[in-house]
Amino acid sequence: MCRGGDNVSGDEERVRLDRWLWAARFFKTRRLAVEAVQGGKVDVDGARAKPSRAVRPGDRLTITKGEQRFEVIVHGVAEQRGPAKVAETLYEETAESRQRRQQQAEQRRAAGAALPRPEQRPDKRQRRHLSAFKRGG
Repeated sequence: MCRGGDNVSGDEERVRLDRWLWAARFFKTRRLAVEAVQGGKVDVDGARAKPSRAVRPGDRLTITKGEQRFEVIVHGVAEQRGPAKVAETLYEETAESRQRRQQQAEQRRAAGAALPRPEQRPDKRQRRHLSAFKRGG
């Protein structure tokens, strides 16, 4: 296992799944990474995994964050979170995954454009009325 100052390791190295997800910047904290793995939001090679599962280069991960779903292939391992440029070198997103996420983003934009928009922001009196309406008063 990678200990100390070594950020990126060789082919024989392994690292915990929760640490890798955090180091690769899929999750802001390790705690969020652990909760995602325990909640079944992360699969390793098509199987559900535990946070302590070892991740090696060549593993295929499926990560679900909200509505987004990433399919990535691990290229390197790291135990420490580093710059975003280093994190990008740890994995490669599959072309199908990238294309699917772009299509979903376009659908969300199109759905948002169809929603009615007010011409201006509510003034103070209108905000009070809205607040009272939301409270049920």
